[in-house]
Amino acid sequence: MSNRRRLKRLLQTKLHSAGKQYEEAKRAYTDAKAAALADLPTDEEGRAKLVCRRYAEKRAVSLDDEGRPACYDADHRDCQGCLEDIREDRIETW
Repeated sequence: MSNRRRLKRLLQTKLHSAGKQYEEAKRAYTDAKAAALADLPTDEEGRAKLVCRRYAEKRAVSLDDEGRPACYDADHRDCQGCLEDIREDRIETW
């Protein structure tokens, strides 16, 4: 392999890695910002730490811009109740 190809491959690898790190940091920032707006505790990755009403288990989840957990199912009654609890600041957390 020529030096030019090696350099091109090295640069592509480094750029890809930097892009992945940027996306991870951006997602963590967005998650932490949404959890902070909802006044919820977060894990080390910025995801909200709550107890799922549907499955009665501890979860660390991302919240969207409207404060809905990533696992939210609009057609499920427990998920609707969870969202209400988040909005009314009575969600069970850990």
